[in-house]
Amino acid sequence: MAQIRKDLLVSRWVIVATERARRPAAFVDPVNHQTDIKHCPFCLSDEKPIFTNDRVRVFESGTPFFVDGQPFSRQKHGLYDISSSWGSHEVVLETPEHVANMADLALADIEKVFETYAQRMLLHRKDHSIRYVLAYKNYGVAAGSRPIGHARSQIMAVPVNPIRVKDKIAGAKRYFDFHERCLFCDLIRQERKDSQRVILENREFLALMPFASRFPFEVWIVPKRHCCDFAVGIAGCENQLAQMMKDLLLRFKVGLNDPAYNYMIQSAPFEDGGGYKKYPTIEEDYHWHIELIPRLTRVAGFERGTGFYINPIPPEMTAEFLREIRI
Repeated sequence: MAQIRKDLLVSRWVIVATERARRPAAFVDPVNHQTDIKHCPFCLSDEKPIFTNDRVRVFESGTPFFVDGQPFSRQKHGLYDISSSWGSHEVVLETPEHVANMADLALADIEKVFETYAQRMLLHRKDHSIRYVLAYKNYGVAAGSRPIGHARSQIMAVPVNPIRVKDKIAGAKRYFDFHERCLFCDLIRQERKDSQRVILENREFLALMPFASRFPFEVWIVPKRHCCDFAVGIAGCENQLAQMMKDLLLRFKVGLNDPAYNYMIQSAPFEDGGGYKKYPTIEEDYHWHIELIPRLTRVAGFERGTGFYINPIPPEMTAEFLREIRI
């Protein structure tokens, strides 16, 4: 019989298979993510970057969703609201070498990637029209990437707070108002004590499978030090985060035969050039973190129609599987 588990953060229910759970090896779906260097637009391009950090380079996206043009201004369109897509859309080229997976980058390069995210976030928040900045990575076609085998990620600065971010902030505040403690700090204590869903731990971070995981092998990387803001909280911890990310991605590559994956850095929104006027308690009740999700299953009709997610394997089983992989 399946279990129904509740996500404490956003009050979402997730169906988790137990007795009929699929084995981890059943999710392996080999795909070659490497492409010919002769046809790589990033290797061939002579475009000048807008920002460099050692070997990491940042470019404006060639097909941006948000642009630095007409400022955000909400307008009525009958029943609807519309606006120009004010903001920024950047591509972070993680290495000058034609390497597809971040797992295969040097640790120093990964460290510089996270450092670059923070520096770009701090720059974008100076724009008083920007409300949120998301740094994220799509690896592999199944994760939404184009079939170009060159390690890269993206940064989007947008003029509105995304609904998923609002849901997380609201959930964290509900928990804090009731318990007078940060939900994520409590989660760290609980998961370290329980240990079933913990994959890795170092001085600054904990990598774990959420209790109500939406997807098989979904991982959260949570900083042990409380901070709501990635760009502030990562300072001095870039190397520890790089080590953990490389270790996890190598476990994906070895244990799951190099699957497509996404990661998203979940940080606090801001307004008025960097303040938290709309969320005055967010520095106490929110906690930045990273969601890392291999793309091994597809969302189908039941999930789309109900908001339930179905995870065909318990997170305790996937955590044990990743822990035992030798890299």
